[in-house]
Amino acid sequence: INSFCKSVSSLCCVRSGPSHAEVETHECLYFNINWEVEKTNRSGVEHCEGEKDKRSHCYASWRNSSGSIELVKKGCWLDDFNCYDRSECVATEDNPQVFFCCCEGDFCNERFTHLPDVSGPVIEPPPPALLNVLVYSLLPVTMLSVVLLLGFWMYRHRKPPYGHVDINEDPGASPPSPLLGLKPLQLLEVKARGRFGCVWKAQMMNEYVAVKIFPIQDKQSWQNERDMFSTPGMKHENLLRFIAAEKRGSNLETEFWLITEFHERGSLTDYLKGSVLSWSDLCHIAETMACGLAYLHEDVPRPKGEGPKPAIAHRDFKSKNVMLRSDLSAVLGDLGLAVRFEPGKPPGDTHGQVGTRRYMAPEVLEGAINFQRDAFLRIDMYAVGLVLWELVSRCKAADGPIDEYMLPFEEEIGQHPSLEDLQDLVVHKKMRPAFKDCWLKHSGLAQLCETIEECWDHDAEARLSAGCVEERISQIRRLTSVTTSDCLLSTVTSLTNVDLPPKEPSI
Repeated sequence: INSFCKSVSSLCCVRSGPSHAEVETHECLYFNINWEVEKTNRSGVEHCEGEKDKRSHCYASWRNSSGSIELVKKGCWLDDFNCYDRSECVATEDNPQVFFCCCEGDFCNERFTHLPDVSGPVIEPPPPALLNVLVYSLLPVTMLSVVLLLGFWMYRHRKPPYGHVDINEDPGASPPSPLLGLKPLQLLEVKARGRFGCVWKAQMMNEYVAVKIFPIQDKQSWQNERDMFSTPGMKHENLLRFIAAEKRGSNLETEFWLITEFHERGSLTDYLKGSVLSWSDLCHIAETMACGLAYLHEDVPRPKGEGPKPAIAHRDFKSKNVMLRSDLSAVLGDLGLAVRFEPGKPPGDTHGQVGTRRYMAPEVLEGAINFQRDAFLRIDMYAVGLVLWELVSRCKAADGPIDEYMLPFEEEIGQHPSLEDLQDLVVHKKMRPAFKDCWLKHSGLAQLCETIEECWDHDAEARLSAGCVEERISQIRRLTSVTTSDCLLSTVTSLTNVDLPPKEPSI
């Protein structure tokens, strides 16, 4: 009898509405329609392992094609207030492409359903006398509202917001993104803010991804970065992996999303602020960074039907746009200002003074750019010299103190230099960030400092190519890899007399 009463009491609680007590979720039913492609189990039970002090939920997603239900995914879901106190898995959107619901409690996603949220309070019609009073009272207010709305509409059509941006213009078909159609995407936290929006850490099923969100006025940058990632041959281990691009919302609430792989270590700038580098770490980061830029700059023939990969200039190369994998391999990202050089086609927007002011080459600061392919690649190489200097400044291989991380020219002109400050320092005085004496006493760092000087040379045509920098660093690393005292002396001698690769093999 007691167990029967408990069952009845439990049933009454469910029927009377959701409980406000927190229900813990430890296990959910699991299903994956793409189990073969993603190499997972097709179905089973998933154990929810959430973070401390955060709630876990179960979810289900499915499609409804003319009454035929096709299950897509089931499993555990992260802490989401939309799922709080839901004992049943019920989707409430009107007619989405993929239905989604979440709930709390073990195996609560066993059953799922769709109930559009159309409920509302029942309003009884007022009596006729009251109705007449309301009509006469509200008529002037209604007419005034119509006049104001008409005036606002005319103003909007006379002067559209955001200048040249047409909010009704369709940005064009996005590249196919089947992953987003089948996988729910959950934004977790903002990781960075930049000129063209913010970058979120997000979760797409069991994978963390980065979501770069552009506001409507920066649609052009989103389109450009999407087009660069969609260029044939852009899959490379030292280039950021592109997943999808999407337009979200409508009219003034429109946002443009760019989804890429996520790297927990963040940018090279962030890493250098909190860490010092060993000699081997410095070489690895520098070599993989140069490798990625060399590939970006290169014309790569592709198999028939796919088309060749054209040379691409980054135009905003800096340590903030270099991501680091867990093994400290460099990955280049942020192609919003990049430009392609395809044979027989104009390169697109080649406006001269773009990029981050601190990393601008002398010819850019001076406004004296030759708008040819090689000139843009050499501008990137000037910035490479500054980033290599940042790496050297945080290397502990030299026998001397390591200062706090500083941006290039921060010691000379501070954190927020004006264009005039940089023109005076870089163009007229031809100054560059200083090398410390202790760096030049380390055989490898001394050779790397010579390479840096050839990257940021005032004469653009004298600068090294990215491919040459990659070869130089690889050779310096090999020659300094011997650790025994006898071989170390031999290595220093070799470094002194070594013939480094020629300056400009590809630019």
